Amino acid sequence: MKRVGAILLACTLASGAMAEAWPEKPVRVVVPAPAGSSLDVIARTLGQRLSLRWKQPVVVENKPGAGGMIGMDAVAKAKPDGYTLGVGFNGPIAFGPFMYKKMSYDPARDLLPVVLTTSQPNVLAVPANNPANNITEFVAWARKQGDKLSYASVGAGSSSHLTMELLKSTAGIEAVHVPYAGSPPAVNALVSGEVQALFTVQPALLPLVQAGRIKLIGATSAQRAEGMKSLPTVAESGYPGFESLTWNGIFAPAGTAPEVAARINADVNAVLADAAVVETFARQGLHAGGGTSAEFRSLIERETRKWGAIIKKVGITID
Repeated sequence: MKRVGAILLACTLASGAMAEAWPEKPVRVVVPAPAGSSLDVIARTLGQRLSLRWKQPVVVENKPGAGGMIGMDAVAKAKPDGYTLGVGFNGPIAFGPFMYKKMSYDPARDLLPVVLTTSQPNVLAVPANNPANNITEFVAWARKQGDKLSYASVGAGSSSHLTMELLKSTAGIEAVHVPYAGSPPAVNALVSGEVQALFTVQPALLPLVQAGRIKLIGATSAQRAEGMKSLPTVAESGYPGFESLTWNGIFAPAGTAPEVAARINADVNAVLADAAVVETFARQGLHAGGGTSAEFRSLIERETRKWGAIIKKVGITID
C-alpha cells in the first residue's frame, strides 16, 4: 500500500509540475475565420492578455474556409500538448455533423472543450417600412404573406439560417430561404427589398438601423440582452423557451493533459473577468463567457441535440 501511495503521490506531483511548467514556448491559437472577423477580435483580445500571464507569445493563426472546419481540423489533428488551441463556434462544432456527409474530424471525439469565450443573440431585422414592429406583429404579417415571404441568411447552415427555421417551426409560418455569402450581401439584400427579413448578430446591422433604413424587432436571447434592453425577446413575445445564441470557445486537441487544460481554463476565466475585456466585447455586442470545461461541454451537447433536430427536420445538407 505504501508503494501504491508513493506512486500516486509522484503522479500527482508530476501533473502539478507539468501545469506549472506550461507554457515553455509560444502558444498558437487557430481562428477558423478571416482576420478582422469577430472571432479574430476575440482571439487577439484574449491573446494579448494571456501572453502576459503566460510570459510567452500567443500567436493567432487565421485558417478560414469550409464553414470553420479547416481551422478546427487543424486543431483536432495537432499534438495534444497545450501549444495549439482553437476558437470554435456553433457551425463546425454543433451544426457540421448533421449537415455534412463526411467531416475530417469528429468534434465530440477529437476536440476538448476548454472554456466558453463569448456568446450573443441574433436579432430579427426587417426593412424600415415593414408594418411589423415586434415579433407578434411580424408573425401575424408573415402568415398573411403565405409563400411569398423570403428571408436572407449569412450562409446556408449558419446560425442566421437555423434561427429563422426555428422561428418558422415554432410560430407556424412559411418563408423561402435565400442564402448569401456573409453579412454584407445579406444586409444589402434586406435593404434593397430582395428579401423581407434577416436574423443575424446586431453589430452587422447597427449602421443601417441608425440610418433609419432597417429596424430591429426581436432578439433571440432567453432574457433581454445587455445593450439591447429595449428590444423584446422572441421568448417573451409568445414563444417561451425560444433561444438562439451564437457562441464560441477555446478548444484543445483531445488528449491534452487535464492539468494543462485546467490551467488554460483558469487563465481565460481570469481574463474574461477583466472589466476592460468585458467592455471591449460589449462594444461588439458580445457577452463575455467563462465557466468550467464541464459547463462548456454541457452547452455544446444541448446545442448539438437542439440544432441537430432542426437540421434533420429541414433537411439541410452541404457537400
